[in-house]
Amino acid sequence: MRIVADANIPYVLDAFGPLGEVVTLPSGQLTAAAVREADLLLVRSTVKVGAPLLQGSRVKFVATATIGIDHLDTAWLDGAGVRWVSAPGSNADSVVQWFCAAMARVPDVAWRQLGIVGVGNVGGRIERLWRALEVAPPLLCDPPRARREGGGGFVALDEILARCDLVTLHVPLTRDGEDATFHLVDARRLREDAVLVNACRGEVLDSASVFAVGNRLLLDVFEGEPSPDPKLVARAEVATPHVAGHSLDGKANGTRMIYEAACAFLGVTPVWTPGDSLPPAPATVTVRSRVDGVAAVLEAVAAGYDVAADDAALRAIVDGPAELRGRAFRKYREDYPERRELDGRAVRLPLPLPSAEAMLNAYGVRVEPAVR
Repeated sequence: MRIVADANIPYVLDAFGPLGEVVTLPSGQLTAAAVREADLLLVRSTVKVGAPLLQGSRVKFVATATIGIDHLDTAWLDGAGVRWVSAPGSNADSVVQWFCAAMARVPDVAWRQLGIVGVGNVGGRIERLWRALEVAPPLLCDPPRARREGGGGFVALDEILARCDLVTLHVPLTRDGEDATFHLVDARRLREDAVLVNACRGEVLDSASVFAVGNRLLLDVFEGEPSPDPKLVARAEVATPHVAGHSLDGKANGTRMIYEAACAFLGVTPVWTPGDSLPPAPATVTVRSRVDGVAAVLEAVAAGYDVAADDAALRAIVDGPAELRGRAFRKYREDYPERRELDGRAVRLPLPLPSAEAMLNAYGVRVEPAVR
């Protein structure tokens, strides 16, 4: 069994080594020649997988260790009899961590009406977080779920844009069909005081529209990646290089999901888990905020992640020579420093905050006695 994998998939040798010969290559070297003799191909979102890459190869199983699949030509793969899988939800907690770090930039966040567009793995977690915080219930827009579940509890996108002063986007990128999301949101339809958050795909937002309005933008994704428009980066209050889901825990979970799918495809029992390879959980998080439970929870969930460092890195990238931006953008993501999630860590609050304790307990966190 020959397995060719993107070298940026963490612990791929630990997980897949027992299944066969594993060859790891940088994403730029995953060419048709490099994968021709592979049985299994493991990629991330930077590799386009379809006929140009796989025609004439012996690949029968393709896995992407990412939640998105817009880089896979699924119609061609299906027609060619190639089994394909992805890792939906693998890095959802990582994106929530980024979201909480970004929310630290938003004044009076607890008093804003949140609207969530796309209530799947990530949006659903943000919904649960917001409800646990005992703030105004979020408005939810998810047409596919509304059709499946009868529509109760969901509103139209127009209502989100009209009523909400904090709007966050968490939909897949699709260009066709009833629920196409390409340029789904035109910023000119937002309330003047609204904050817009996009951590799904850059093309979901009509980027040109943001220059006609003054809304605050918190962006992790951009049209034109890996060479985003420097004017759009400058326009955003938070701008990070598509790393919201790049925690080590989230990437390891993606490896687990595609490993288990490969085992099912091969008819073998999975034995590896991320806990076999991940380093020990970091030390206790000591929360500094004494303002209220909302601020304390956002600080705790974002612990260990310096969103300002990623913001500064992207601004440095787009300020560099135009011909080097794409390479620098990709390299930053490939060499991304270790970032851990809150999962497995204890949290110590500065004083008793019952609402924060309840939410953190629901999040699976052990809350230690408050510091006196």
